[in-house]
Amino acid sequence: MNIKHYAVAGLFALGVAAPVTSMAADAEAGKAKAAVCASCHGQNGISQVPIYPNLAGQKEQYLAAALKAYKNGKRSGGQSALMIPQAKNLSDEDIANLAAYFSSLPAGGK
Repeated sequence: MNIKHYAVAGLFALGVAAPVTSMAADAEAGKAKAAVCASCHGQNGISQVPIYPNLAGQKEQYLAAALKAYKNGKRSGGQSALMIPQAKNLSDEDIANLAAYFSSLPAGGK
């Protein structure tokens, strides 16, 4: 394998490892958009209701992927009947911003 092949392989590996979101997310914009999420997931991403998951401190890529899966109807079960309509109203930018916001919060809620 010559140097050109290594360079192409390296670029491919970088592309595969790229994050789910390619734009710079804005956590402050996510915070503003998150008001509707608070009724189930809590004011600071810590749910007071056992059937709703905490969002604070979750990994950003996981949150973005979950919201995209709800939006595209590829995630079902659990509370998907509530989440699918919420996610359908979100743009890719909204999803990135929400994921950035909730991932920036401390997992313990403090």
